[in-house]
Amino acid sequence: MVLSSVRIPLTGRTLIDEEQLLDQLDFIRLSLPSVFQEAAAILEQKEEILLEAEEYGQQVVEAAQAKRAQILAESDIVRQAEQEAELLRRQVQQECEAIMQETLTEIERKRHACQQELEEMRQTAIAQAQKIEDGADGYADGVLENIEQDLQEMLRIITNGRQQLRGDSSTQHNSPPGNKR
Repeated sequence: MVLSSVRIPLTGRTLIDEEQLLDQLDFIRLSLPSVFQEAAAILEQKEEILLEAEEYGQQVVEAAQAKRAQILAESDIVRQAEQEAELLRRQVQQECEAIMQETLTEIERKRHACQQELEEMRQTAIAQAQKIEDGADGYADGVLENIEQDLQEMLRIITNGRQQLRGDSSTQHNSPPGNKR
């Protein structure tokens, strides 16, 4: 937008269409919710992963309990089944904790990335607004300077004209009567 805008000669300034700039800023503002929607989708995935892990854990526990009930009659095997069930329970718990930790880490990473991107967009918008303001100030100063120069030139012309009138008037008053032109 800046590169394609009209440049003000001899000032190094550029005129930017205010409507177009405001449209761009509105677009940025409206684009931000999509970043937050992505973060919400990740949070929803977290819940799904945790539910799947919980279901998986429940299935393993149920399978272990069924196996335990089946071999209860045999005393030597009962101890082994309890040990296996405990081992499976620990493994499932560790897997669930690992999945939950990975999910939380990913969510935190996405949140941080979203915040960083939002801050960069905010800084860019502020910088662009400052450039526009600086350009407008420079343009206004140039216009006022031109008006000031024009007014000074007009004042000089008026002063010269009055001096000529005074000079002509004093010459006519000093000349003898009847010699008026």
